[in-house]
Amino acid sequence: MSVLNHKIDFTALVSVSMANCNGDPLNGNRPRTDYQGFGEISDVCIKRKLRNRMQDLGANIFVQSDERSDDGFKSLSERASKTLPKTKDREEYAQKACEIWTDVRSFGQVFAFKSGSVSVGVRGPVTVHQAVSVSPVEINSMQITKSVNGEPAKNEAGDADKRSSDTMGSKHMVRFGLYRIKGSINVQLAQKTGFTDEDAVLIKECLRTLFENDASAARPEGSMEVVKLYWWEHDCPIGQYSSAKVHRSLHVTPKEGVDAPACVDDYNVTLEELPGLSCEIVDGL
Repeated sequence: MSVLNHKIDFTALVSVSMANCNGDPLNGNRPRTDYQGFGEISDVCIKRKLRNRMQDLGANIFVQSDERSDDGFKSLSERASKTLPKTKDREEYAQKACEIWTDVRSFGQVFAFKSGSVSVGVRGPVTVHQAVSVSPVEINSMQITKSVNGEPAKNEAGDADKRSSDTMGSKHMVRFGLYRIKGSINVQLAQKTGFTDEDAVLIKECLRTLFENDASAARPEGSMEVVKLYWWEHDCPIGQYSSAKVHRSLHVTPKEGVDAPACVDDYNVTLEELPGLSCEIVDGL
């Protein structure tokens, strides 16, 4: 496997329809928005989904969610201590971690342990921006029965009552939004972690199928979709253009007369040509 030797930029257009794409725990789990009403999906949320897809596709993952653990370890410290060599050589430790786990050599990782042991930081070559919607989004809310108490309720006399005690809650969702996920892969950091061309292909496939096996009550099957993935591969390590200029070459604007876009077809999507740099356009799953 050859280490990546050319810079890569990418943008994914994601449609959200009647789903909570990324709830804010400090705001009643409402979908994240900024002060102007534009929807947001945190980079941490996106990388969690990328890690899940890597795992689905057979890659070894260090940061596993509890319900997806495939090696029996119950914590990150246990996974690290029982897998990595007992050494205080930071370079050896980081190199071994990158060899074993795809997400470590992709996104990086901080291995912090108790005093008297080694602490290692790995910077990964794959960076992902937080996603932002192209237009302001409308948030719908509804009252729901969040849970049902399995124990019978008691009346004033302390006797069991036949009625159950329901807990009411709220459910929030984005009516419709078109989000942009932007990111890049840095060659200098790829060479340090051993990130390969095959790893880049895996990242591309994970982005294309980002919401496979990701359905939940907040995100019903089909409510979130990768519409298009734009993938730029430069011909040199530092890139022919800056990542900012590459990302700006993709223009997404509401069509004339459309004040409140309700579907992907309400947008015009145009790609500005950058001389000497081609873009691969991939349909989502």
